[in-house]
Amino acid sequence: MKNRDIENISAVISYIEDCVKGDRPAGRCEEDKLDLDRIAAMFHYSKFYLHRMFTQTAGITIHDYIRRRQLTEAARWLVFSEKAILEIALAAGYESQQAFTGVFKSMYKKTPMEYKRNRMFYPLQLKLDLNRNPLVHGDLAGEIAYVGKEDIPAWMEFVSLVIDGFPGYDEEQHRRQLAACVEEKQALFMRDGAAMIGAAAFSRQDGRIDFLGIHPQYRRYGAGRKLLDFMLEHVFAADREEISITTFREGDRADTGQRAEYRKLGFGEAELLVEFGYPTQRMVLRRGGRGDSRKSGKAEPEEPGTGKRNKPKTSEQDSRRIRI
Repeated sequence: MKNRDIENISAVISYIEDCVKGDRPAGRCEEDKLDLDRIAAMFHYSKFYLHRMFTQTAGITIHDYIRRRQLTEAARWLVFSEKAILEIALAAGYESQQAFTGVFKSMYKKTPMEYKRNRMFYPLQLKLDLNRNPLVHGDLAGEIAYVGKEDIPAWMEFVSLVIDGFPGYDEEQHRRQLAACVEEKQALFMRDGAAMIGAAAFSRQDGRIDFLGIHPQYRRYGAGRKLLDFMLEHVFAADREEISITTFREGDRADTGQRAEYRKLGFGEAELLVEFGYPTQRMVLRRGGRGDSRKSGKAEPEEPGTGKRNKPKTSEQDSRRIRI
């Protein structure tokens, strides 16, 4: 990725931010609908160029990025203002409260009214800050090291860039759990020069990865694979047969691709969970295999007499995974 392209997409992100934020729910760009056509015209790009460059650089389409930023600001106003839901819906770019409610619930798992009454805000997407001077390209690995207490502020700043993968994120609880992981040397980071581009927190004893975040700008360079390989070689005991992680359930519209990335890393589906009130799924990596029973040559169990594959069992209990 050329530095010029990164500068161009950073300017686009700043423009989007000006439009979705402000002292009113609608922000400061109210004259037209905020979409690919309008932004391409504003910056004198073709729609196809802007779509391709934004997706490659930010790791998400411009349409999804705008929608998630608008819904995040709508959620903020639902919790921290007395604005009517209809006003917030229109400001977020929806033509009706009904349309807004459908999309909001698919992402937050609550209707706007339920979310407002709950009074607990968490973001789907915060402003993406790109590294404008990247050193890591292609398959080159960044530096991987254990997190020290002095690295906690940089970690917390980094989490805001990967918040899309962690619904229900609670900043203070995350900070406390991170401090405990740092004390036990159960947290890693990857850097590109001075920039943090990847992070992982884990439990050696339980063979569990509690947090695996990769900067969107670096996801296509295999940073997640390099962090996982480091943990398999240096963190988890060689005789541990399974490593687990949890992520979005299949079909969750809030998922920006995390589940698919875990599948590429070799994790296969296990039981369904409800973690901190959010529906998730545990996934397992089996040493010596690819995690997915179909890829490892083992057939998935069938329901007796039907020939159909069993669906994963659901646990309605919050998992024991730390909320980090």
